[in-house]
Amino acid sequence: MFSLLSKLQKGANAKMWKRLFHATDFESLMYPSFTFCYILGIFPYKINASAFGISKPRYIISTVVMCVCFIGLLSSLYMMDICGIPKSTGVPRTLERNCYYILSGFAAVVTYILSGPRMRLLQSIMEISWKLPPESYQKLSRLIHAKDTLGSLFLVIQISIYFTTNIHIILKLFVAYVVLVVFHMDMMYMNCVCVLKACFKQINDNLEHIRDHMINDEVYHLDRMHYKQRSPVLLIKLKALEKQHRMISDAVQRMNMIFSLQLLVTIILTFIEITFQLYFRIVYWLKDISVIMLDDDIYEMMMIIFITYHFTKIMMIVWACESTKNQALQIGTTVHDAFNSTGDNEIKSELQLFSLQILHRKNIFSAMGLTVDASLLTAMVGNISTYLLILIQFLNMKHFCAKEIATNVTEIIQ
Repeated sequence: MFSLLSKLQKGANAKMWKRLFHATDFESLMYPSFTFCYILGIFPYKINASAFGISKPRYIISTVVMCVCFIGLLSSLYMMDICGIPKSTGVPRTLERNCYYILSGFAAVVTYILSGPRMRLLQSIMEISWKLPPESYQKLSRLIHAKDTLGSLFLVIQISIYFTTNIHIILKLFVAYVVLVVFHMDMMYMNCVCVLKACFKQINDNLEHIRDHMINDEVYHLDRMHYKQRSPVLLIKLKALEKQHRMISDAVQRMNMIFSLQLLVTIILTFIEITFQLYFRIVYWLKDISVIMLDDDIYEMMMIIFITYHFTKIMMIVWACESTKNQALQIGTTVHDAFNSTGDNEIKSELQLFSLQILHRKNIFSAMGLTVDASLLTAMVGNISTYLLILIQFLNMKHFCAKEIATNVTEIIQ
């Protein structure tokens, strides 16, 4: 019996390592992400014959886990705001904790509520990505599997350090869970964006291939009979690319709707955490220990980890969205080049329709109207810098006034 279980375990591990960094389809590409989400209880799906479906046992587990998470959120807020646990926190730290607990708990609840729409979106992206060549999956797996596994390992180490602090166990468990949930949902979003980017690139490559054929026809002055034979084939290919482009554009719009709240929470959390952590760092330099709960060395390390983690994650998400948007825009340029490379009126007419379709489909990624691109990152860094400069000036004035008052008091005593 034990021998059989051992063999099954070895077989499962071998299958896992075989899939890692060697993806051949959408399911194997998303395998680490789906596995981590299943462990966290936020993947109530089963995949049979390349089709997603709701699994009742997993859905029940997900419901129970989410109820426990919600109770943990209420307990954490009660302990912190009513009971004053931990007692050594100041007002800024309490405000930061409230923001983090409420927003991350809200993200976990939204993740559970949108399980059905997210399943249909994953099914749609899986169907769109069927046409991708194996080389594309191989390239994507190196990025996606590396960031999912290394990011999870990074968070496990961070959580282990957090568990060494003198904080109530309920707070530790709740924070550990919501940190992992928010991270893996953000990574699932980024993974889907990267898959759509590969699909846009495939359309662009096929259009360039069609354009090269048309240029060669013009260069070698092929006869009229050859044109009549080749023109319908090119039209069929163009219409197929138009249909594929519409499906990908629809998937982008659905992603903007389904992941909108979650992405907005991530952006707000990133802004709040970086701002507060830098604020605590400045206060720490000024030796105002009232906002510090941990030992100096642990506090220093946790602060650097927090800032690095949040900034790196938002940078990766912005990079994925920006590069995918640019790849979608490149298709319009290629269609224009192909239009100028042919003299066939039917092909020109089809390319014009394709161009109009591209103009009417703004393939940009957004969160509740907030566009996720390089300008968002620039604005975030600029706002954080402005707030910190104001804070530094305020603290300098505060210390200057304190020194002046102390000097006056000393003179009066003397």
